[in-house]
Amino acid sequence: MRIGVFDSGVGGLSVVKSLLDHHLFEEIIYFGDTARVPYGVKDQNTIIRYSLEALEFFKNFEIDLLITACNTVSAYALDEMRLQSTHDVIGVVDPGVLALKNAIPDTNASILILGTKATVKSGAYEKGLRALGYTNLSAIATSLLVPIVEEGLYEGAVLQSALDHYFGHLPHAPDAIILGCTHFPLVAAAINTYFEGKSTLIHSGEAIVEYLDHHYDVHPQSNPTQLKFFASENPEGLRKTAKEWLAL
Repeated sequence: MRIGVFDSGVGGLSVVKSLLDHHLFEEIIYFGDTARVPYGVKDQNTIIRYSLEALEFFKNFEIDLLITACNTVSAYALDEMRLQSTHDVIGVVDPGVLALKNAIPDTNASILILGTKATVKSGAYEKGLRALGYTNLSAIATSLLVPIVEEGLYEGAVLQSALDHYFGHLPHAPDAIILGCTHFPLVAAAINTYFEGKSTLIHSGEAIVEYLDHHYDVHPQSNPTQLKFFASENPEGLRKTAKEWLAL
């Protein structure tokens, strides 16, 4: 099976890493809209327009499935993409909700949702979780973490300052944290350390794998997955980052 993975930048590589770890597909075609990252500060109409343009890009390939690894796209543009696509398109919000349910069955648990401004504003995760009975929900737009990851600052003073800025006011560690942006797993270790390992972290990569296992007939492949990387700007930079993140 050949699939596409679409993200606003390099963050979707965290989803690709999980897919590679589980050897699920014969070929993965990745497209990062690096010329216009981040999407999380843009209005809904712009997000939809960019997403449909990415869908046009994937028409150059005969893919069987498209994963929109961007949470912002999943929150705002997924329905439009599905209407104009000839193949299945899945986002990361529903898989994230499913993964949270499986990891934290206690509906009274405290759940913290992290995301871009647009993702948090959409309330997409809260809607899905409330439908399952979760009530102790809070969300923080941690948008600064996106450019920090894009700059490759996965540790150090700049990242620590951002974590202090966003989390310093919290009275205690939440029971679970949804990393509602595919950039955030790259700083998951720092977030885990900040909360002293007391919070279960849910991130899109493993959530997608779990979702695929539940909804699609996918099985581990014996041959190595073939990878192709494309970007709307500086594709060589994307390929370099992919080699570093994915240990290619």
